[in-house]
Amino acid sequence: MLVKSTSAEQRTVLYNISWDTFEALLKDTGEDRGSRFAYDCGTLEIMTPLFEHENPKIQFDRLILVLAEELSIEIKSTGSTTLKQRYC
Repeated sequence: MLVKSTSAEQRTVLYNISWDTFEALLKDTGEDRGSRFAYDCGTLEIMTPLFEHENPKIQFDRLILVLAEELSIEIKSTGSTTLKQRYC
């Protein structure tokens, strides 16, 4: 397993990680983890969101909310959602 860590971005990339290991990490860290996980064909990126990531996300969320309200479009907020599909 090779590891690449970039402290400025608060992210770590792990290579050659199996799907089963990814699933176990998700289970072990629980639903309320502060880190975000992204998995693609053996590469796992673990990111801790910083203000620089979270602030624009919130501003974009507010824009969508107002736009949907003005256009009478029903939306559902799900917060941080993990979408999984084993395909490799």
